[in-house]
Amino acid sequence: MQTVLIVDDSLTAIRQLETIVKGSGDFVCVGAARNGVEAIRLYHEKHPDVVCMDLNMPEMDGLATLRYLRSLACDVRVVVISSVGCRDGWYLQAVELGAARVLSKPADAGMVLKALRNV
Repeated sequence: MQTVLIVDDSLTAIRQLETIVKGSGDFVCVGAARNGVEAIRLYHEKHPDVVCMDLNMPEMDGLATLRYLRSLACDVRVVVISSVGCRDGWYLQAVELGAARVLSKPADAGMVLKALRNV
């Protein structure tokens, strides 16, 4: 099974993604972080196969986190799931920084699993 790290400042979003991941049969959730600082710590500890990450978070946003993770491991696979839409070009920046997929919230289980399976 592939491992997934979930990064979102919303506990509700984390729980929803954990349910999707755990119910897939293909993935296991190895941790959840509420911001980019926690995400980087957990990435070092858990070495997940895929990171599911929001963009708008306190302390360290998703773009800064993505940039840092890519500097650590250029092969890191990140699926962005965020409600920021096209605000300030965040989605485009995420793709330019190396996000494998970018989904808009609310993303249904099928979309999330398809993105995870195809990264």
